[in-house]
Amino acid sequence: MANGGTMAAGAAERVTALEQSVGSVIRGKAEVLRLAIVCLLARGHLLIEDVPGVGKTTLGQGLARSLDSGFHRIQFTSDMLPSDVLGVTVYSSTREEFEFKPGPIFTNILLADEINRTTPKTQSALLEAMNERQVTIEGRSYPLPDPFMVIATQNPSDYHGTYPLPESQLDRFLMRIEMGYPDAASERDILRTQGKNHAAETLRPVASGAELLRIQRQVEDVRVDDAVVDYLMAIVERTRTHEQLALGVSPRGSIALYRAAQALALVEGLEYVTPHHVKLLTVPVCAHRVAPDPRFGGHAAPQRSVQILEDILHSVDVPT
Repeated sequence: MANGGTMAAGAAERVTALEQSVGSVIRGKAEVLRLAIVCLLARGHLLIEDVPGVGKTTLGQGLARSLDSGFHRIQFTSDMLPSDVLGVTVYSSTREEFEFKPGPIFTNILLADEINRTTPKTQSALLEAMNERQVTIEGRSYPLPDPFMVIATQNPSDYHGTYPLPESQLDRFLMRIEMGYPDAASERDILRTQGKNHAAETLRPVASGAELLRIQRQVEDVRVDDAVVDYLMAIVERTRTHEQLALGVSPRGSIALYRAAQALALVEGLEYVTPHHVKLLTVPVCAHRVAPDPRFGGHAAPQRSVQILEDILHSVDVPT
């Protein structure tokens, strides 16, 4: 038990260093940053949705550059093809054979910037990569590096020139979070330091890919008592029977919530998950996985989903 506690404390120290590194370029967003790191440690993919100019891309760049791992950024556009992301097979005249030219997806951290500005066909090219951690080109599968994470940013779906992500694509993201505007003090700091080498490109790695893999494996060993599992399942079951939801949380979603809760516990230096971890993560993990019934105001789906989930959390008894 003592050894487990030491390992959890060591992981928490590395996470603190990562938070401080990225926090130097993302001011006043400690909660958002912690959720992003939890997603990373849980081997999940992150969708950051908000209006332009609030730091979505900077958060993705900062997190990637603070890890001594491969990093690629793709600026998605309406004319982008799947081969621009995955790669292409070309004929080599010198070798007299076809050879595969890997695309930018072959990296550790992929920043998919404004993913909903590209067409559904190109969006779907990411599905296999995010779920199976491999891509298939002309019948041949190519494994992706480990660790592998997609950090996607998108503008709200009502912005001009966007293609809403389908449910199958949304379900591949462990979390969907919003940045929000900075508070006055943080924005004042941003104004005073702009142009003084505070961009994410200046960050140096504070953890290696090998350390990240080790911490990800530790997440799997965090204990989840039966009472906490029952609490998690009660929340999930309530989403499936709620009269104002047309679609509840899937088994993939309950697994994601379980894994994220383990990661958050480890980030806090604990060897076990508490009901508080589950409660804190329910909205970012589950809000994009449920669909409000149109008869009850489903036209405002994102906000309505959050409200319904918060109501469910208030109605489910928390174990002591």
